[in-house]
Amino acid sequence: MSSLPTSAAPAAPAAPSPSPSVSPGRRIWLRFRAERNGYWSLVLFVILFVLSMGAELVSNDKPLVASYKGELIFPMLRDYSDKSFGGDFDSPADYLDPFIQDQFKKDGNWVVYPLNRYGYNTLNYFAREPNPAAPSADNWLGTDDRGRDVFARLLYGFRVSVLFGLALTAIGVVLGIAAGAVQGYFAGRTDLITQRLLEIWGSMPELYLLIIFSSIFQPSLGLLLVLLSLFGWMSLSDYVRADFLRNRNLEYVQAARALGLPNRLIIWRHILPNSMTTVVTFLPFRMSAAILALTSLDFLGLGVPPSTPSLGELLAQGKNNLDAWWIALSTFVVLTVTLLLLTNIGNALRNALDVRRKA
Repeated sequence: MSSLPTSAAPAAPAAPSPSPSVSPGRRIWLRFRAERNGYWSLVLFVILFVLSMGAELVSNDKPLVASYKGELIFPMLRDYSDKSFGGDFDSPADYLDPFIQDQFKKDGNWVVYPLNRYGYNTLNYFAREPNPAAPSADNWLGTDDRGRDVFARLLYGFRVSVLFGLALTAIGVVLGIAAGAVQGYFAGRTDLITQRLLEIWGSMPELYLLIIFSSIFQPSLGLLLVLLSLFGWMSLSDYVRADFLRNRNLEYVQAARALGLPNRLIIWRHILPNSMTTVVTFLPFRMSAAILALTSLDFLGLGVPPSTPSLGELLAQGKNNLDAWWIALSTFVVLTVTLLLLTNIGNALRNALDVRRKA
């Protein structure tokens, strides 16, 4: 008697393939992208910064390119006199002059203007309204009390503020890391003496020093950068010092010492990379503080020269011309949006670098 055939045993389900490992940098980026406010704030801030870096292509009192009597010219790259377009003077051409505009309208001539036809210091001598003029089709955000276009001043002033903030932040990071690393790694007497010196240095009246130097030297961005850099690194050095004090006694640092590595390599290759969380989180907040400091000093008249586009100078004009509401309102909106974007980026970075969170 033959036995009945047995049914084949069901095949075991295939084990799911392991997900590819995620690098630490990729994991941080995924956490940051999960912070929607911070991610889109970064995107918007980068777009605004790129636009401001190309401000000459967006807002300028000179045409981008033109054709006059069969010749292709680039007024942005080269100055042309009034006589070049049939005028009577050797002075640089004023492209807001109705006479020159009519010249480009003649047969065979053409011209391409920027979106906004004013530079940050352009004075329109052919304006139809007294200054400060309200927003119009010619001046989108109106003019200030000197007749300069507010939109152009804001665009160029935003660029100046961000570049100043980046420079001041970079200098503060270098000095803060150096001072904090030396204190935290060597500790002991080095840390004690350095802390006392920093306390003495930090007790100096920063605002009084700015007032004194502003009265002696010609106000400039360079002078402000030097003076603010003397004090702007101290808060970061405290955080770096605390990280180095904690990490210097960990096993990987003791192993590096046992292998005979010099102190500079232990600081640079081992402890500093594990202390960068504090530094990276600090950057957006330091930038916003630098922008606010520049704006405040310009508002008080202790900042950049009057010809330099500045958010603080526009706020001061708004205070002095309360009837011209568009000056203070537009400047306040730009400053508030800038600080809000940087704050959102900083909060998102802090959450992304938090090791207790999962991507």
